[in-house]
Amino acid sequence: MKAIILCAGKSTRTYPLTVTRPKPLLPLLNRPIIEIQMDGLYSFVEEFILVVGYRQEMIQQRLGENWKGKKITYVIQEEQRGTGHAILMCEKEIQGPFMAMNGDDLFDPNDLKNLAQQKRPSALVKEVPNPKDYGIYELDSGNRVIRLVEKPKVIFSNIANIGAYLFTPEIFPILHKTPLSERGEIEITSAIQTMAQQSGFWVLPAEGYWLPIGYPWDLLRANAFLLDRMQNPIILGTVMQGAWIEGKVFIDEGTIVRSGSFIEGPAYIGKNCTIGPNCWIRPYTTIGDNCRVGQASEIKNSILFDHAYAPHQNYVGDSILGEGVNLGCGTVTANVRHDGQAPKSVVNGILIETGLKKLGAILGDNVHTGILTAIYPGRKMWPHTFTRPGEVVERDIIGEENENG
Repeated sequence: MKAIILCAGKSTRTYPLTVTRPKPLLPLLNRPIIEIQMDGLYSFVEEFILVVGYRQEMIQQRLGENWKGKKITYVIQEEQRGTGHAILMCEKEIQGPFMAMNGDDLFDPNDLKNLAQQKRPSALVKEVPNPKDYGIYELDSGNRVIRLVEKPKVIFSNIANIGAYLFTPEIFPILHKTPLSERGEIEITSAIQTMAQQSGFWVLPAEGYWLPIGYPWDLLRANAFLLDRMQNPIILGTVMQGAWIEGKVFIDEGTIVRSGSFIEGPAYIGKNCTIGPNCWIRPYTTIGDNCRVGQASEIKNSILFDHAYAPHQNYVGDSILGEGVNLGCGTVTANVRHDGQAPKSVVNGILIETGLKKLGAILGDNVHTGILTAIYPGRKMWPHTFTRPGEVVERDIIGEENENG
């Protein structure tokens, strides 16, 4: 069984984090999403086919030519012309039944294994509360597809397409004949609809987790979910006398936790970090490699990418700090609105609801803040931007590395 993993998209909805990296390389528990997904497929997949495009060299450099002994074949999609087009580009690599899935979502490995064992073309599905945001299936009593409608205006079902499929080579002639959509793409949903009408297509309800990463704050949800699944505390680094660790906490090699630090699990701290003295790391925090959390800093329900610094008197709540971020003394990320409304955030120029009670800042790589910077809830700063001392960030700060990369 071969698995096609779709990694070519640019993903502007997850800016500023994906200005400088493809979305499958976003980290969860200090590992790229794509690696977690490949681990979940490893036991029943013989070869990985990765469709790459945007910043393709970063994925190739990270993964190399094989994953733990299993071959990786890279197929380059120069123009992002849809999921169907991406799968079609792999036609020469496929000889029998194969899997295909989004490279920026996480699926329960047991569900993927069950999908691989199906005897007929199928897709994983989940019931969702907001059908208008998904491709939605109408089924008969045997889970055979009657129709698949992308983002329906009239709700007829809540059974959503979640982006993991088992196909036979029969899909390729269908894709060749699939007309372009209004946005100029070959839509896999259109091909599935055709297959359903011609020879049949089925669904398999996913029983385990599905963690889609559509927006930056979805990383926080997925991070919390994975931290909850940690079994036992593991401390490989050095914890000095006077530091206190409570609950499930992972501390990797080379990290030192200085006196006066209080770490509440679940939490994950990577390699070669300096924690403390006298800081507070609260639950659902993941800290990457070579980070620093210093005197009187408090980190809560947040993700720090590698080389991120919150070195003195910082509050980082419900936030994401990209690689190389450095917070000036006294920088604070506000995560709650005074009016009690849910935080909102601008995505591709549109102010949207996040659905969260609390959301702090999303800072791209190498952002530097001046001392006493205050950042409004849900605000974003693009890579290599900065603030002056005492600045209040009321709106997103978009630098020269804009939506064109």
